[in-house]
Amino acid sequence: MTDVPSMRGAEVGRRIGVGLMYGLFKPRVLGSWRVPASGPVIFAVNHSHNIDGPMVMGVAPRPTHFLIKKEAFVGPLDPFLTGIGQLKVDRHSTDRTAIARALGVLEQGGVLGIFPEGTRGEGDFASIRAGLAYFAVRSGAPIVPVAVLGSSDRPGRLTKALPPLRSRVDVVFGDPFDAVEGAGSSGTGGGGRRAGGSGRRTRKALDEATARIQKQLTAHLENARRLTGR
Repeated sequence: MTDVPSMRGAEVGRRIGVGLMYGLFKPRVLGSWRVPASGPVIFAVNHSHNIDGPMVMGVAPRPTHFLIKKEAFVGPLDPFLTGIGQLKVDRHSTDRTAIARALGVLEQGGVLGIFPEGTRGEGDFASIRAGLAYFAVRSGAPIVPVAVLGSSDRPGRLTKALPPLRSRVDVVFGDPFDAVEGAGSSGTGGGGRRAGGSGRRTRKALDEATARIQKQLTAHLENARRLTGR
């Protein structure tokens, strides 16, 4: 049986993220009330900077288990990331262990964080991989789009790998939606919805879900940019 990442560990990670992100930067969080209070949820986060994941972990109202490339699990970071409930994934193969652990998070009513673009880039959701659709269709969990804006505007003076200290980073949470149209209302109250596993997983269904997801994520990003002026 595949071990499911510790929800307690993810809560520790969230608290560490709160201290670091609010200590180093000036996050402005919009729409966090839209995140369902309970039940399985998938955060779909745009990705243009290395701090995007830690930023979402620190400002989200619930502890988050992110799927993170295995290359990040090096040296002391390996036991640390594992200890705070993060998921190691091999992006270059079908990583069945990572898939099973991610589905386990959703089955237990947790929050799974995914960078649907697959790798760091422009952060504009222009290229969406099918993995997000698979997890959403397979689990039945609603997707909450998350836009992180300002993290890659300019490098910091002291550390080029980080944004300038005390700079503002906006994190905008959108309304939850279902990957499959007509699958039922996700709502925003989080009425304890659980992952099911009854979703259709044919190639056609996943392609349709991916197209729907991309449309929703792109619309959210455009709205977030208008809202924040970025």
